[in-house]
Amino acid sequence: MTGQRIVSWVGVLAGLAVVVGVLGSLVWARMVHLPVYVIGPDHVAVMTERGHSELFASDAWFVAIGLVGGLVLGGLTWSWFRSLGWPVVLITLGAGLVAGLVCREIGQLWGPGPLDVRLDHANPGDTVPAAFQLHSPAALAAWAMAAVLPTLLASALGPELSPHGDAGPRGRAAVSPEPAPIDQDA
Repeated sequence: MTGQRIVSWVGVLAGLAVVVGVLGSLVWARMVHLPVYVIGPDHVAVMTERGHSELFASDAWFVAIGLVGGLVLGGLTWSWFRSLGWPVVLITLGAGLVAGLVCREIGQLWGPGPLDVRLDHANPGDTVPAAFQLHSPAALAAWAMAAVLPTLLASALGPELSPHGDAGPRGRAAVSPEPAPIDQDA
């Protein structure tokens, strides 16, 4: 692949990563049940233990969606860029992170909006849904790690590629199956 062609295919991959992120955000918003805060008479917002576990479930759904989306992007990236060698890992990491960031940002738009504003307008006895957001930024790593997994497995378990992209030894001398005869006259 030429440099210009690689850049154009990376652009196509980035576009696909955005699409995967948007689709992931739709699934994430559909799967998550937002817990509610109950506004007490003293204007203090309280959430039950079950509500706190639902906040954790929101992040768990984000990770699960990231595992699927990352594996899809990683397999696609490996099939397109495997002849590049080690840079395919960086391209794959980038695609996974782009998809995860898009999912997080677009997903938060599907929610009810900023919690602070809604709490300010709430009266005692009202229920206010929690913010739809990612509570653990480390969950983004699941998208990148899942994307890299097909590359790692394929490169470790698949045939070795030469610098020209075909299967065969990489820069190693051919090994003869029989030892060379020893010259005794020397």
